[in-house]
Amino acid sequence: MYVRMGLWAVGLGLAASIAATPAGAEGPTRGGTLTYLIPADAPPSFDGHRETTFATVHTAAPYYSVLIRVPPDNPSSTTEFVCDLCTEMPKPTDGGKTYTFKIRQGVKWHDGSKLTAQDVAASWNEIVFPPKGVTSARVSFYAMIDKIEAPDDATVVFHLKYATTAFLPALADPFAWIYKKEILDKDPHWYEKNIMGSGPFKFESYEVGQSIKGVRNPDYYHKGQPYLDAIVGIYTPKQAVRIDALRADRAAIEFRGLPPSARDQLVKELGDKITVQESDWNCGNILTPNSRKKPFDDVRVRKALALAIDQWHGAPALAKIATVRTVGGIVFPGSPLAATKEELQQMAGYWPDIEKSRAEAKRLLKEAGAEGLKFELLNRNVDQPYKFVGTWVIGEWKKIGLNAEQKVVPTGPWFQNMRAGTFDVAMEANCQSVVNPVLDTGKYLPGKVFPDNYGGYDDQKSIDLYNKMQYETDPKKQRADMRAYEKHTLDEMVHEIVLPYWYRINLARSYVKGWKTSPSHYLNQDLANIWLDK
Repeated sequence: MYVRMGLWAVGLGLAASIAATPAGAEGPTRGGTLTYLIPADAPPSFDGHRETTFATVHTAAPYYSVLIRVPPDNPSSTTEFVCDLCTEMPKPTDGGKTYTFKIRQGVKWHDGSKLTAQDVAASWNEIVFPPKGVTSARVSFYAMIDKIEAPDDATVVFHLKYATTAFLPALADPFAWIYKKEILDKDPHWYEKNIMGSGPFKFESYEVGQSIKGVRNPDYYHKGQPYLDAIVGIYTPKQAVRIDALRADRAAIEFRGLPPSARDQLVKELGDKITVQESDWNCGNILTPNSRKKPFDDVRVRKALALAIDQWHGAPALAKIATVRTVGGIVFPGSPLAATKEELQQMAGYWPDIEKSRAEAKRLLKEAGAEGLKFELLNRNVDQPYKFVGTWVIGEWKKIGLNAEQKVVPTGPWFQNMRAGTFDVAMEANCQSVVNPVLDTGKYLPGKVFPDNYGGYDDQKSIDLYNKMQYETDPKKQRADMRAYEKHTLDEMVHEIVLPYWYRINLARSYVKGWKTSPSHYLNQDLANIWLDK
């Protein structure tokens, strides 16, 4: 069974969601339909290999399986991984360069056919070595992989070029859905417009911009799951509509997150009928100047854009109304490789004296002949946090005489414009699942290396610094390498401007059991683990 999308489905994206946990001590209550909210107008496509947006994950992940993942009962883990389609986590051989996975037997595709190791290998080969004309959004994450093979129907072997601790976290990526080899061989683009997997739910119906529905997969290989009979995802890009839906019990849960004001409002109104969970998010907005267009090909102009923004005072103010909170660099705050506040303050856009920073911005604009520059900020038609942060940034730029107009478009056209390079400056984000700092920062590489970068720049030094960091095994030296890469990216060349990181506040009706906030972006097994007591 599959669903066909319209021809509108194109683009690349950003992703974010949460994970649920197995039922607690009370025991699961089987049955029921979970209606959840998807805070987007529609996904750019259904293909998890191509996309990085939560709109695709929230739409299609429940219908697919992955090879490995973070533990469903510990979804915030950054070091522990468990099997989904494999039978046990392998111990690497050949000095850490070979991983051999045994694949579950008896797993069925939703069309009733048998899933084998050949399907798993074909899916991963498309992700790591995409054929001509096929986009793999995270291909740079797998630079350590030499080849992938399936010597028989029950075995998949990954051969690495070099041993690295970054491999398993990268393999656990929640977008790495397993597709049917027979379909990929016939049409590698088929999954952009269709759904057919082996996950806990089977597709039932899809209405563009309205909803997607799935029913329990009776042949699911995790025995006893899913607990739910059905799921319904409702597309609701407007925050006010999502709040009303939760308040009126027209929907049970919001996985992506609402701002503190919405949390406080719903808790005040609903009391013990609503439950709240909060967590940090390995995700943050970034501003991407289009280096292919004048005057943004001038580093002085790009640096002025960064110097105008008061991060240290802006983040606390935004946190009251938007799902952002922590000032950080290219590495998730709190990671051992992340910059300290003192280190950040040495770079453009983080100076502690904002008046001095803005004076330098004005000087650079005058020197570059770009005083009073007028341009467009391309932004996504998603309230939280895109439009809130975009409005704030435009206000900051006005303080140095810049006149930016916010161009807000739906998700599909947003990606189309970024991919085509038809924008001045774009508001986007770098959102990852498992915290894997060395690979997470691949977003800041030139587009020829990292397809999900839209800045239009070519910078061999950036690539060299990144590669040096990947091969380094000494933690202190690797941290120093990260600082050099970060300074080059954000201060010397200002290829990107990092804005405050996101913070997740999830709300659910109190009858929804067995869920837990997580930065892992999973919704496949996680929805299988949700149960209702209503």
